[in-house]
Amino acid sequence: MPSTPATVALTSAGIPFSEHAYAHDPANRNFGQEAADVLGVDPEQVFKTLMVDVDGRLVVAIVPVTGKLDLGALAAAVHGKRAVMADQSVAERKTGYLAGGISPLGQKTRHDTVLDETAELFDTVFVSGGRRGFDIELAPSDLIAATSATVAAIARD
Repeated sequence: MPSTPATVALTSAGIPFSEHAYAHDPANRNFGQEAADVLGVDPEQVFKTLMVDVDGRLVVAIVPVTGKLDLGALAAAVHGKRAVMADQSVAERKTGYLAGGISPLGQKTRHDTVLDETAELFDTVFVSGGRRGFDIELAPSDLIAATSATVAAIARD
């Protein structure tokens, strides 16, 4: 299995996780749904990591791949006013990961992180492990602890 900053961060923190590597289809741009399909898990249990600019600062939003991010709810969760999706090149530079493989764990710079509340409905959730075709499975409580995440209703259908 690949060693990534995400796996290094979890190992260093003593947080248990499972690694799930799969063959990523470069033509598929729906990374999270692809992971759910290939790994054979409920897509509501697979979460995507989105980088968002809230009033000029980067914030990490973690939402189910089955839904969309509610930018207003995210801004409110971090006591901001205006949220827009971050520029891809800025997101890649600040996290150290490529788009489609951005993990909420082990980022180059620590950012405020908000996890959608639906994560707590599952014993484990899947998030990017730091590259396309590699997911990490861990308990939502461990994801919250590892990222110092706030839990809020930030996803919509």
